[in-house]
Amino acid sequence: MSGKLLFSKYQGAGNDFILIDNRSAIFGPTDVDFIKKLCDRKFGIGADGLMLLQDIKNFDFEMLYFNADGREGTMCGNGGRCIVAFARDLGIINSETAFLAVDGDHDAKISANQVDLGMIDVQQVTTDGEAYVLNTGSPHYVSFVENLSELDVYTAGYRIRNNERYKEEGINVNFIEAEGNGYFVRTFERGVEDETLACGTGVTAAAMAVAVQQQWEGDIEIPIRVLGGQLYISFNKNGSHFTNVRLKGPADFVFRGEITR
Repeated sequence: MSGKLLFSKYQGAGNDFILIDNRSAIFGPTDVDFIKKLCDRKFGIGADGLMLLQDIKNFDFEMLYFNADGREGTMCGNGGRCIVAFARDLGIINSETAFLAVDGDHDAKISANQVDLGMIDVQQVTTDGEAYVLNTGSPHYVSFVENLSELDVYTAGYRIRNNERYKEEGINVNFIEAEGNGYFVRTFERGVEDETLACGTGVTAAAMAVAVQQQWEGDIEIPIRVLGGQLYISFNKNGSHFTNVRLKGPADFVFRGEITR
């Protein structure tokens, strides 16, 4: 379908997204090349991913997420926080919501630009050498390192994401280092195939890896700094089970516009 496509741009701690109100089904999600072009920072709008907000029964809306490579992705935590802000700005919700994403239902609260997003429970954390591997809506590899600010995250992350174990399905690679009263995390994201300024499911996975490594139990909140800002992850840990998982941080409107299909 040709014509003008209306879109909005939002970012959450530097993770930026194209958002489209697709309640009238104006956008067909099957055009991988078109989505990839929209996300391209040279030839399109530029973004880490694209989301469609759609109507669905029993929920305020459905979130359909696509990676910058144009293919439908798994859950995106910062994207989830941004689409909540988008829904609020569209007048679909007020300060609370329940919506459906690819990994199931989510609840969220929003106040000003701060979004507190409920994430899925996690029941299993495995290891790969000294690294931790878990799925927080998307698959993640978490490695504790030193001198993270100086690490070549692209090269190190690319190597792990494309090794024999992970190449076919792909994995997001997170590097974490203790910092002050919290932690610093940098992430190589599959689908973007590069380092991003933030990754919501990634910092959630990193916080859980900290709790496992430190053998913490009970109600826990961990502040995590990313290149794009500050995020907070909380959960209840009982052995290897993580429940009441929350991802908190900013979600900001950037601009809106239209682009020719």
